[in-house]
Amino acid sequence: MSAARNLPRTRLLPQRWPRLPLLLLPLLLLLPPPAAAATSPAVSPAPSGAPQAGRTPGYRVTVEAPAHLRGVLAASVDLVRWESYADMTPELFAELVRVAPGQAREAAATEGFFSAKATVSIDRAAQPVAVTLRVDAGAPTLVRSVDIVVTGPAASALDARAMIDALRGDWSLPQGSAFTQAAWQDAKARMVAMATSGPYAAAKIAASEAHIDPAAARADLSLTIDSGPPFHFGALDIRGLARYPADMLRRYAGFSPGDAWSRASLDQFVRRLNGTGYFASVQATLDSDTTHADAAPVRVAVIEAPPRRVEAGIGFSTDTAFRGNLSYRDVDFASRAIQMVVDARVESKLQSGSIRFVAPPSVTGWSASTFANIERTDVAGLVTQTGSAGVRMTSLEERNQWQYGAAIYEDEQHPADAATVSSHALFVDVQRVWRRVDDLTSPTRGYSVLLSAGAGVPGASTRTFGRVVGYAAAWWPINRDWSAYFRAQGGAVLAANRDGVPSTLLFRTGGDTTVRGYAFESLGVREGNAVVPGRYYGAASAELTRWIDPTFGVAAFVDAGNAFDRMADFRAAIGYGIGVRVRTPIGPFRLDLAYGEQSEQVRLHFSVGLTF
Repeated sequence: MSAARNLPRTRLLPQRWPRLPLLLLPLLLLLPPPAAAATSPAVSPAPSGAPQAGRTPGYRVTVEAPAHLRGVLAASVDLVRWESYADMTPELFAELVRVAPGQAREAAATEGFFSAKATVSIDRAAQPVAVTLRVDAGAPTLVRSVDIVVTGPAASALDARAMIDALRGDWSLPQGSAFTQAAWQDAKARMVAMATSGPYAAAKIAASEAHIDPAAARADLSLTIDSGPPFHFGALDIRGLARYPADMLRRYAGFSPGDAWSRASLDQFVRRLNGTGYFASVQATLDSDTTHADAAPVRVAVIEAPPRRVEAGIGFSTDTAFRGNLSYRDVDFASRAIQMVVDARVESKLQSGSIRFVAPPSVTGWSASTFANIERTDVAGLVTQTGSAGVRMTSLEERNQWQYGAAIYEDEQHPADAATVSSHALFVDVQRVWRRVDDLTSPTRGYSVLLSAGAGVPGASTRTFGRVVGYAAAWWPINRDWSAYFRAQGGAVLAANRDGVPSTLLFRTGGDTTVRGYAFESLGVREGNAVVPGRYYGAASAELTRWIDPTFGVAAFVDAGNAFDRMADFRAAIGYGIGVRVRTPIGPFRLDLAYGEQSEQVRLHFSVGLTF
């Protein structure tokens, strides 16, 4: 046994409120609740009026303690909590003063200060009576050792080694970190959540101890996790359906009976169902009874949403300025669970109308969709009018997604002070996306890559051409307070020139989500007084964010990019600036102030959500 283990130790017990003597309990039960606790050394006003016979004058407490302890002291020490009580008696006041040092020491212990000293002084000459609670916190307790043991079937399973290593590697109270009661409880809860995320759904803490050495201000932590048996998905027990068949819902599951249990798979299933628009609520739980771990049922409870909905909205973005939109959605078109969306949008620089039909996934996991769209844009001196219609097949798996499609495009370009150009194409393409991120909506770690390739079909297009596009993004959490984001994208139309290629298949860049510091799609090929799309484009961005709290941060960024017709003509337009970041349920919110070196202008940009 090490020397450290021979030192006297105190086992940390859960925080509890100190109790007043029994003779005062009946009195306290009759009293109204104390005033809300203060979270700083600020004091409450004394009761007004002269004290009555048998009553103690109002008193005011000053807490002299390290700033990080004042909140817990104000919430835990009854002398502070009861300072504004109007009917204070001398006996109750004396008892509150007597127990205050012990309560203060216990409160400090929950924050990792086990050798704290506390005293109370009273100045009765003051009006109201001045009470000072002084707390010398002493040295903070640091974690000296951590011992995490996994028992049960996972201890000897070869395929569980990675999970056990992850548990130990992600322990949030490592050696040398400051020990607090809250951090200890959070670390244990995190371990259970990680252990039960799969495949050991019934994992639990079998034993845990935090041995404190107050003299050395050190903590030795031990945790034993009983894994329980590995679980496998069983049948889906779906309840609440009236309009849709249960077999259709099962197609949204990324798992089958017999697959190893994974909370991520179940969460993905729920997220997919919520995203369909079929349901107002979806809840799914695994039955973690160990007696049927080999085929654990999954209970799914749904509340169906009204199938038809009309939405209208107005808004503003720095790319396209003011906008209004009206949409109609029917998620049970023709009573076949086909989603139909009709949308009309009017913006300062863009007007469009579209209709789209999306079928639920087939038994093979593919979803078919058809669409028709008309669009008019007036950007950077170029007016475009484009009509398109097509079909698309999309795989259900979002993290490894395939798409195939074919579409017909009819396009007219009207550059300022130049001749109108018309073109058409039957364009077929394939797209592959890899998403290796921690969260599909608001990623903080990982990367995404998109590759797309297509071609204009000979004989059905104004000219034959090929088209390739690539996009990559990476999120890197440097530490708790800093994160970095990188993006690179590019594309090329493979043809001798751009004549005869619909404008929507060519490239312009600039704006909120590409190169900040420049107007929306203002970077491209200069033709007279207009900026027209080119055959190539490339853009990149680097961003560093300082997070003030988990949801709010400030960022600095640099963007570069341009669109062009010949590789020799590429000249990157640079933009850089600062911005605000807010993590929201619908994706990251960004508000940026950027300077464009080429435009020599400062522009404000804001956007919400991811672009792919």
